[in-house]
Amino acid sequence: MAGSRKNYWRAVLKLLIAVLAAYIFFWAASGVKVDLDRIKRGLPAVGRIFKSMFPPDWSMAGRALEGMLQSFYIAVLGTTIGSVLAVPLGFLAARNVTVYRILSAFGKQVLNAIRTFPELILAVFFVASYGPGPMAGLMAVGVHSTGMLGKLYADIIEGIERGPVEAAVSAGGNSLEVMRYSILPQVLPEFIATSLYRFEINMRAASTLGLVGAGGIGVLLLQALQFRRWPIVGMSLVVIVAAVTLVDYASAYIRKSIV
Repeated sequence: MAGSRKNYWRAVLKLLIAVLAAYIFFWAASGVKVDLDRIKRGLPAVGRIFKSMFPPDWSMAGRALEGMLQSFYIAVLGTTIGSVLAVPLGFLAARNVTVYRILSAFGKQVLNAIRTFPELILAVFFVASYGPGPMAGLMAVGVHSTGMLGKLYADIIEGIERGPVEAAVSAGGNSLEVMRYSILPQVLPEFIATSLYRFEINMRAASTLGLVGAGGIGVLLLQALQFRRWPIVGMSLVVIVAAVTLVDYASAYIRKSIV
């Protein structure tokens, strides 16, 4: 009887959650004034734009590749900066390696504050600070990556096995020895795999930062969009898709080899 009552209330709870989710969906749709008729009317225009993009303007392939290479540089350097800065912040935010809980809470709040702002907002800020160019994009990607990777690193650290740590402590190891021989061997492969995954995300982000003047292929894309040079837009998109796909496959292969 008790089991049946428990199953009944569990089913009721699931039903209430489903109803609430449906209500939130339709509430959000009404908030942005989703108009299915308008979407339907706009589809032919979308088709015409895509048709205008192809064949792409192959004479702009050199400039597109140059811009994509700059986006690649931004992603590499930004990911490297974020990966390095995220390590101490990740250890600070991890509850199981921080002596005082208040320090862990402080570290988590710092990481929350850093990753609150998306790359585009940070890029606007750094463009205003450093001027247009790849430096602003590099700073935006690096700062945002620090917040995201620091949070993921903290989760990885909190998930380590306690056995090796306790064995090192029982053997008389000091804090540095416990870190070197018990904690780092467990977390480093995950750190590297997570950083590679973040690099994939940063490649996509670096491709769009030029829309706010932060360098990369987005600069060419913005200029083409402003003047409605659709074949140049098509060329830019071909290069972006090819580069991002190549990076995704390479990163997935490396991550599979590491983890």
